[in-house]
Amino acid sequence: MKKLLFALAAFICGSVGFAQNKLDSVLPVRGFCIAAPLPNEVDAFVTFITGELAPRKVNTLILRVDYNYRYKSHPELRDDIALSESDVKKIVAACRAGNIKVIPQVNLLGHQSWAETTHNLLRKYPEFDETPHVKMPQKYKWPNADSLYCKSYCPLHPGVHKVVFALVDEICNAFETDAFHAGMDEVFYIGDSGCPRCKGKDKAALFADEVNRINDHLAKSNKTLWIWGDRLLDGSTTGLGMWEASTNGTYPAIDRVSKNVVICDWHYERPDKTAVYFAMKGFKVITCPWRNPGVAVVQLQDMVNFRTQSVSPMNTNFYGIMQTVWSGAGGFMQGYYQNKKDQSGGENTQWHCFKALYGEIEKLR
Repeated sequence: MKKLLFALAAFICGSVGFAQNKLDSVLPVRGFCIAAPLPNEVDAFVTFITGELAPRKVNTLILRVDYNYRYKSHPELRDDIALSESDVKKIVAACRAGNIKVIPQVNLLGHQSWAETTHNLLRKYPEFDETPHVKMPQKYKWPNADSLYCKSYCPLHPGVHKVVFALVDEICNAFETDAFHAGMDEVFYIGDSGCPRCKGKDKAALFADEVNRINDHLAKSNKTLWIWGDRLLDGSTTGLGMWEASTNGTYPAIDRVSKNVVICDWHYERPDKTAVYFAMKGFKVITCPWRNPGVAVVQLQDMVNFRTQSVSPMNTNFYGIMQTVWSGAGGFMQGYYQNKKDQSGGENTQWHCFKALYGEIEKLR
C-alpha cells in the first residue's frame, strides 16, 4: 500500500510539474499591473495576492508606486500617506511565497501631472519641467489650447537624473527586485519649442536617449527595464492614433532603443496585433488588456499562437500577457469581491476581464 501511495504521489507531482512547465513554456509572463495599495490596504492586498493571484499562477506583479513610498533618499517627494518599508516587505514576502516576481513602477519622463494636479517631482523641483510656460488649469478639460494632457520632465536637465535615479535605486532595493518599470507612456510633451535645452531636437532621439539612459543605469546593477510601448508605434500609419501610438514624432525611437528593454504593449478596445511588430524588431513583448473580457481572450490566443507558431529566435520575444488595472488597489478589490457590473450592467470591467483572462490561462495547463 505504501508503494502504491508513493507512486500515486509521484505521479501527481509529476503531472503538476508538467502542467506548470507547459504553462511557462507557452506563456512565460503571466502578469498583473495595479497601483500599489495604500498603507491601510496592505493586509487586504496581501490576502488578495495569496488567495487570488498565486492560485491563478500569476507570476509577475507590477506595482505602480510612484511617490507612495517613504523614500529616504528624497523624503520631500513622499506622498503625505505612503507605504513604509515594513509594508513593502509584507508584499514582497507574499509574492515570494506565491512565486511572483514583483516589479515597482515610477513614472519617468511623462505623467508628471494629472488633470489639475502637478505630481511631486515637478512640484518640488519645478526647474525640471519641460513646459514651465504651460500653467496648470483650475479645472482641467481635454482638448485644451495648450495640448496639456500630462506634464513631462525635461530629459536634458542636468539635475533631473540624480534625483530620479536615487528613487529608482531605492524602490528596487525595497522590493528586492531585478526589474523596474519606468512607465513612459503617453508622452505628449517632449522636445518642446519653449524648452531652452530641447527645442529643435529630434523627438525620437530625445525619447530613445532617455530610455537608454535609464536602461544603462539599471544595467549597472543587473536590472531590466520595462516600459509601455505606445510611443514606439506610428499612430498615423497604423491608424492607432495619438493615445495608443505616437503622432508627435517619437515612434522612430524603436530603432534606437536597446533591445534589452521589455515592451508592455497595451490595447484595450481591440486585439491589435502590434506585438508582432515589436517581436520582429527584436524586443520581448507583453500584451496588456484592461477591461474588455472578449478582447483579452483574443489577445491571449494571439500571444500563444504567435509564440508557438513562430520560429526561433523570434518566438521567444512573445513573452506573455498582463492584466492592467487603472484604479486604486482598494477600489479594484471591492469591485472584484462584490462582482460589480459596469454602468450598463455588463461585464466590461477590470475584474471581469481579469477573471476571464486567467480562466482561459487555466485551460492552457
